[in-house]
Amino acid sequence: MKRSSFVLTLAALLAGCSGSKPASAQKAPVSETAPATFRVNFDTSRGGFVVEVQRDQAPNGADRFYSLVKAKFFDGARFYRVVPGFMVQWGAAADPEVAKAWDVTIQDDPVKTSNEKGTISFAATSAPNSRSTHMFINYGDNARLDSMGFAPIGKVVSGMDIVEQIYSGDGERPDQMRMKAEGNKYLEKEFPNLDYIKTARIAQ
Repeated sequence: MKRSSFVLTLAALLAGCSGSKPASAQKAPVSETAPATFRVNFDTSRGGFVVEVQRDQAPNGADRFYSLVKAKFFDGARFYRVVPGFMVQWGAAADPEVAKAWDVTIQDDPVKTSNEKGTISFAATSAPNSRSTHMFINYGDNARLDSMGFAPIGKVVSGMDIVEQIYSGDGERPDQMRMKAEGNKYLEKEFPNLDYIKTARIAQ
């Protein structure tokens, strides 16, 4: 066996025995509890913005958001639904295998604060307790969402002007089922102009 082949084989064996995976490939840490207050720095293709979360507003949502950010789940995620005056949405993992691992829903939180401009909430279907990884930031005062069970977990405290500049040319056209199945391969091919999250990190 050539030395180069031996080295590659040994490296593969060691990787297989280590049991380690990138943080974003791990199964959702559903039991992790977020701090009472924390901030998340988003670095995007459009610029940066900061979200502040108050856990007591929506504990289940805050804990999930905290875990997603710590696991680097949002890195590479596209802003796939952008409706000026209404909202901007993201939350499909770049890698469909990661999306599958995190496809675990959380319990609904009571709505304690209104979906006013700049607040961040989890998206959901019409079914109860259907929130998982998809989120949105309100572009306007969307109080009508309150009675529909969308519980804000926090608010953009810096960079809302950046959030409002996120590319909106594709509106609501991207297909969420294809995103789930194909990840960024689908979005990069069919919707190459979408803005995206470079990194989302807990502020130190």
